[in-house]
Amino acid sequence: MDIKDLKLLIKLVTDTDITEFEMDNSDEKIIIKRGHKPEFVTYAAPAVQQYAAPSYQAAPPSAPAAAAPVAAPAAEVGDTLNSPIVGTFYAAPGPEAAPYVSVGQIVEKGQVLCIVEAMKLMNEIEAECKCKIVKICKENAQAVEYGDPLFVIQKL
Repeated sequence: MDIKDLKLLIKLVTDTDITEFEMDNSDEKIIIKRGHKPEFVTYAAPAVQQYAAPSYQAAPPSAPAAAAPVAAPAAEVGDTLNSPIVGTFYAAPGPEAAPYVSVGQIVEKGQVLCIVEAMKLMNEIEAECKCKIVKICKENAQAVEYGDPLFVIQKL
């Protein structure tokens, strides 16, 4: 492939939202990647404070006043792995195949967690670190937006 064809190919890739392009024939192999790797973003839920409403009724003098403890809702523990692109979430490599990961599974850095299809290109989403899958946030074949949480993970 000459430089003119290569420049044209690069322009075609950069004019779309394709993040990776690979072409392989008997003479040459071309891989074009752009953008950055997905990031782990951690969100902390703000602390919720609840107060008991003041009581305006007088308690009987012989009965001690009992204060009921107010429990704050438990926040989900872990970091979120968000979608780096807009597309369709797939939990498995094919319709009849087993999912890449399941809740409670420990995965290694670089292991494929799911696929996000964008414009007929299958983008594999990989683990950035060794972690445990706490929750799978999307259903198979569900549309995802940029930044949507895909998984809740616990770093190990």
